[in-house]
Formats: sequence, structure tokens, C-alpha cells
Amino acid sequence: MKTNDYNANDMLVLVDVNDNEIGTDTKIGAHFRGALHRAFSLFVVSDNKMLVQKRAEGKYHSAGLWTNACCSHPRAGEALDAAVVRRCKEELGLTIDSAFPLFSFVYRADYGQVIEYEYDHVYLSLVDEVELQPNPAEVSDVEWISFADLKNQLIDEPERFSCWFIIAAPRVLEAVDHTAGLGKGISNSVASKLERD
Repeated sequence: MKTNDYNANDMLVLVDVNDNEIGTDTKIGAHFRGALHRAFSLFVVSDNKMLVQKRAEGKYHSAGLWTNACCSHPRAGEALDAAVVRRCKEELGLTIDSAFPLFSFVYRADYGQVIEYEYDHVYLSLVDEVELQPNPAEVSDVEWISFADLKNQLIDEPERFSCWFIIAAPRVLEAVDHTAGLGKGISNSVASKLERD
């Protein structure tokens, strides 16, 4: 892992396969060892568009790939909801009023020097399309992409996207599609649908 990585020495929460906390480690240590740790992926939508970011070239893995609005880890002792709000502001300069959990999944990806092994909690936030102030250490570009264009790109150009985005985005899009036209009331409908799935 590059030593200039943003928040490289944060203490992460190590978990078992049921997301029960079993210890802590630095971000560097957890990724060198490939230890399963708690993480989150925030998806931000506005009308029929999703906010995606291009990861900065200096990132320790998946550099230059497109992914969801914000993805990171809660610090040891930090609530997931608070971590989502904090990192959205740090990465994008975007203050969100709220985000709610959709689902979670576990994935593992070996990048050579580091291994990403995460219990990933997926969150959704609904916002108005606003001007962003991305942190250049984290983000090299942002785009509001229509759901239709994103679906096509996931089929035609999957190599453009991070591995966790390819896993999570179709399920987020499906949930949002099922509640089209409900505006700000989408949250309860999406949550109810995912609880049934």
C-alpha cells in the first residue's frame, strides 16, 4: 500500500463472516494481511441518475476505475451511519442529510501487494444534483450518469468499473427501478422491497 494513502493509519474493524467484531487493525495492516473487515459503499442518486466517481490515480488499488459515489471503512468505535456521512464530505465535499442501508455482501479481491476482503454495507442517499468539490487525493473525476447509460456500460465495458461496484450496482439499480416515480418517498419502498428479497 502506498504510504501516502489518505487515512492509511486509520484503525479498521475486523469482523467474522456474520459481521461480528473480532478485533482491529490499521488500514495498512488489514489490507496487507487480507483480513476481513467492515466497510461501506454509498450510492447517491438524483432523479434517474447515479453519481459515480473515478478513483484517483494514486489509490493503492483500483486506481482510475469508476465506482460508486463513496466507499470506505468505519473507524474503530465509529457507527456506520456516521462514517458514511463523514467520508462523503471528505471525498466529495458533499453533505448528505441521510443515508439508509440497503443490503450487505462479502467480497475478496487480490491486487498483489494488498488484498481487499470486505464485509461491505451498501447505503443509498437521495440528493438534488449539486456541484461537488472532490478531494483530488481520492477522486479524479465525477459524473452523474443516467440509469440507462450505466446499465449499458456495465454490460459493454465492465473493465471500467471497480469489482465491488459491478457486484452492488445492479442490485441498487433494480431496487431503484422498482420504486421509480416515488421521489423522496423512495427510501421506505426500497427498504421494504430489499427486506423481502
